[in-house]
Amino acid sequence: MKQQLVHERNKLLNEVEQLLEGPMIFLGFVWLILLVVELIWGLPKLLQYATFIIWIIFIIDFIIKFILAPYKIKFFKKNWLTAISLLIPALRIFRIFRFIKLLQGVRSISIVRIVSSLNRSMKSLRATMKRRAFGYVALLAVVVTFAGAAGMYALEKPNPGFNNFGMALWWTAMRIITAGSDYFPQTPEGRGLAFLLSLFGYAIFGYVTATLATFFIGRDAEEKDAPVAGAKDVEELKAQIKLLTVSINQLIDK
Repeated sequence: MKQQLVHERNKLLNEVEQLLEGPMIFLGFVWLILLVVELIWGLPKLLQYATFIIWIIFIIDFIIKFILAPYKIKFFKKNWLTAISLLIPALRIFRIFRFIKLLQGVRSISIVRIVSSLNRSMKSLRATMKRRAFGYVALLAVVVTFAGAAGMYALEKPNPGFNNFGMALWWTAMRIITAGSDYFPQTPEGRGLAFLLSLFGYAIFGYVTATLATFFIGRDAEEKDAPVAGAKDVEELKAQIKLLTVSINQLIDK
């Protein structure tokens, strides 16, 4: 009875996720764009209301899925970063940090907002790209570069290397491709974000290198004079071994 109930709730949860997948993907991208705009230029009242409405929709979506999930702790462990991304706007609305001067107030939670928003956008992007792995990684690198640049610009404005968004974008792009630059973040928040961008850059660099190596090896294997054996050569070799095995067995039987 319990197993059947768990199965039915999992089935209902999957149906709800499929139903809400499209709208949540769209709102996830809008949420990230609004965050980038806020970090660079600030948001007018109308866009602030739009951000608030999207935040409420995300909360409703999270609550519905949490109620339907048969295993609450497992669901929360899987979506803890999403839960944090929904908590941060509440802290800003109720001004809890007004009474706690922790790393210059709101600046101290900017990294959490950026990372949690990127996490939601990564899920949206992964759901959109499906099996297009390389395309997903390429688009993700672009999204992380622009969002990271907005975060670095907001956190490091007095720094000469981050006087404008263009400079911050150039610095972030160099960090993502592991090239480095002459400027270094000076605030603790900026250093933390730079560290996360570096980790992402090294991960992407390894994946892109492996993908390009696989591509060129595959191209070489298609050539007749290539030193690398292709899939067709391996299949032909297997067929010859099979024929040779049959011939040996026939000789033994005689």
